[in-house]
Amino acid sequence: MLQLATIRNQAEWVKERLAFRNFRETGLVDEIIALDEERKKLTFQFEETKAKINASSKEIGMLKGKGNKEEADTKKKEVEAFKNNLQPVQEKLERVEQQLNDLLVRLPNLPSEKVPKGKTPEDNEVVRTGGTKPTLYSGAVPHWELAKKYDLIDFELGNKLTGSGFPVYKGKGAKLQRALIQYFLDYNTGAGYTEYLPPYMVNETTAYGTGQLPDKEGQMYYVNEDKLYLIPTAEVPVTNIYRDMILKDSDLPVKMTAYTPCFRREAGSYGKDVRGLNRVHQFDKVEIVQLVHPEKSYEVLEEMVSHIEKLIQSLELHYRILRLCGGDMGFTSALTYDFEVYSAAQEKWLEVSSVSNFETFQTNRMKIRFKDEKGKPQLVHSLNGSSLALPRILAALLENNQNENGILLPPAIQGYFGSEMI
Repeated sequence: MLQLATIRNQAEWVKERLAFRNFRETGLVDEIIALDEERKKLTFQFEETKAKINASSKEIGMLKGKGNKEEADTKKKEVEAFKNNLQPVQEKLERVEQQLNDLLVRLPNLPSEKVPKGKTPEDNEVVRTGGTKPTLYSGAVPHWELAKKYDLIDFELGNKLTGSGFPVYKGKGAKLQRALIQYFLDYNTGAGYTEYLPPYMVNETTAYGTGQLPDKEGQMYYVNEDKLYLIPTAEVPVTNIYRDMILKDSDLPVKMTAYTPCFRREAGSYGKDVRGLNRVHQFDKVEIVQLVHPEKSYEVLEEMVSHIEKLIQSLELHYRILRLCGGDMGFTSALTYDFEVYSAAQEKWLEVSSVSNFETFQTNRMKIRFKDEKGKPQLVHSLNGSSLALPRILAALLENNQNENGILLPPAIQGYFGSEMI
């Protein structure tokens, strides 16, 4: 959530940045400023009336002490009148504060000056590519056929048990999934990230804190009776670990990693775009999250990009890194890099990670702060990245490493899997 002070003091600049990301409701900025002015007036009126009540109440005590009962009774009536006036002011103030919050949560984050201009994914900027584009043998097939050939994943069984988009991994497929998760976690903890195993369901406050609500409720699975949401990413519970906390400057950066299954009611196109592991509703992912000093967040963002790039390089996959344009960014992000790996059998790029700096957008909602050198509480910056999402990584590994004899796994995961080949 944007800070009110930023909206008040830099209204035109805020509108300009919102327009840059193709947000059309920039008139909300003026509505927010008007409501904030009304809120301030009502708050002054409320506090002034309360002060009069307190002063008169003290005076009543003094009058009673002096035996001036008649004057004390007059003051009591005065206090009662103040209280009667206070109630409607309080009710109106609460309404205005709610209206103000309802408008604030409709504003997305402001894009960084580093975000390229554009409206669609075609306008995203390719930062760099790496790895070698694989050349497949003549009998190569896409991963959903490989999964069936080597009995790794049963998509039909998942459809029977739950529905489309819920694959069942089995045998060596389940083992490879587990090996990748362990490898990713070890890679992250080796870089100083503390591992967490958080709940897979969260309450409304937690989902609100990271910006899933009210923006993405249509994509989230909801347990109605318990009023809990299945997590779409480990970012949600992990970032909220520090909600409502004030850290020391020396505590920063906070580096966290977690493996969780993720649940998303994603809509998408049909055909090859949703075949196999290309788009599923339940998937495994390892996440990294950092809470950092505001002056260091963009330096940390580049460090996180480098961290994930080296992880993909260790899997010997052909990849590219995109800097997302204004029109393709997520609601909460100030700057996002996407990682895509090349799927040789499908001849297409598959997104496997997003790395984002949210600046204070999430931490303002969660009230995650630190005390600066003057002892004043300041909001930290939050960042997160997929390190990595497994379905499309697995798809690319299977497709790009197939040969006449099987699937040759990259050396980095052979020890975790316990074999060189499937």
